[in-house]
Amino acid sequence: MLMAHPAVLRNLLDQYETLCALQAENGGTSEVRGRLDDLAYTLCVSTGTRDIGSALAAAHHQLTGAVRYSREEALQAA
Repeated sequence: MLMAHPAVLRNLLDQYETLCALQAENGGTSEVRGRLDDLAYTLCVSTGTRDIGSALAAAHHQLTGAVRYSREEALQAA
């Protein structure tokens, strides 16, 4: 399975979480809801999942693994 680059995944998560907070504060406009739907779809495709809950969990898991992997690489290179 193809995996999204960690920077892309982090960006998608940041946008999604920011818009969720905005929607919670203001009730959200149709533009915000539409963008959230787009981000949810993109996160699902990027993580190989079918619902936003699973996509968020998978994205967080992948990012945790990416951070761990890059730290291990840095330690081995030293």
